Amino acid sequence: MHEAVTHPFEYLPHALLHKRVRDIASGVEGELMAVVREDVSDTPAREHWVKLAYVRGPSGREISTAVANIEAV
Repeated sequence: MHEAVTHPFEYLPHALLHKRVRDIASGVEGELMAVVREDVSDTPAREHWVKLAYVRGPSGREISTAVANIEAV
């Protein structure tokens, strides 16, 4: 049985936070702004959690990608 989650995400620590990184999936380089564990399920009855990295690119816009796609530049 799962407990109810008060927030659909939680912030996670990461060694590359606020450092220059590359998203290997898109090729975008920028600063790693946050790593979160996020519930991306389409129904509360079936939770599906993923770890996402948020990278701020040169345009100032942030993209999200799987944490496994992040590498140091």
